[in-house]
Formats: sequence, structure tokens, C-alpha cells
Amino acid sequence: MKAKAGVAALVLVFLGGLWLVAAPFAVGYQPRGAAYADATVNDMWVGGVLAGLSFAALVAYTADALRELARRGRHVAEKR
Repeated sequence: MKAKAGVAALVLVFLGGLWLVAAPFAVGYQPRGAAYADATVNDMWVGGVLAGLSFAALVAYTADALRELARRGRHVAEKR
């Protein structure tokens, strides 16, 4: 149960990071063709870091889960 809550939190952080990157353009406080406002630059950096770190954590969790499944599969195969 703890793992599911952790994965759900990582997914939410990832989506929040993506939203921060897209928000200046989706909401419209970054005018098209204008130089990036400080708020836009900040949103893009913070959102990119959040999305990147949470994505890396999700990949690491998935790799660990696959490793565990492979270990269990070998263990079952050895018993036969």
C-alpha cells in the first residue's frame, strides 16, 4: 500500500511539473513572441526540475520492481 501511495505522489509531482512548464502558455500570461518574463523562466525551471526528478524516480522504481519480478521468477523456476 505504501508503494502505491508513493507512486501516486510521484505521478502527481510529475504532472504538476509538466503543468508548471505549460502554464505560462496555456493560461496566457506569457505573450506570444515576447521575451520570456521572469515568472515564465521560473515556472519552466522549477517545473522542468520537478518533472525530471519525479520521472527519474518513477523509472528507478519501475526498474526495481522489474528486478524484483525477475528475481521471484528465477526463484520459482529453481523450485521446479
